[in-house]
Amino acid sequence: MRFRAEQHLRRQRDIQAVREAGRRHDCGGFTLWYRLRPAPPPPPLDLRRICTVASTAAVGGAVERARAKRRLREVFRQHQESVPPGYDLLLVAKRSLNRLEYREIERKFIEACSRLAPRPSPAA
Repeated sequence: MRFRAEQHLRRQRDIQAVREAGRRHDCGGFTLWYRLRPAPPPPPLDLRRICTVASTAAVGGAVERARAKRRLREVFRQHQESVPPGYDLLLVAKRSLNRLEYREIERKFIEACSRLAPRPSPAA
């Protein structure tokens, strides 16, 4: 599935909202921040949006940062259906991300996404 332009989380206030009002899950090579978007206006609720962050202090030089962000975007692109609709994600790379095998990053992302969906309450 394609990674469309409207899936990029770009506005600073949207990114800040994920950090301030969202929750966090440490996935080893990266940190996943997530937040369920409030009801529309746009973007539509079924859209999943993402922002990838790789700082010089946390990851390294330009080549390492670019590689880390590229890997995180690709994992999201391939497994975006595992993210519940209406969520904004912020993926923050750590230095260890580029040392992990790609399959390990996929596994950690899918595992983290399985924790995002609200669990149905048991019938009483």
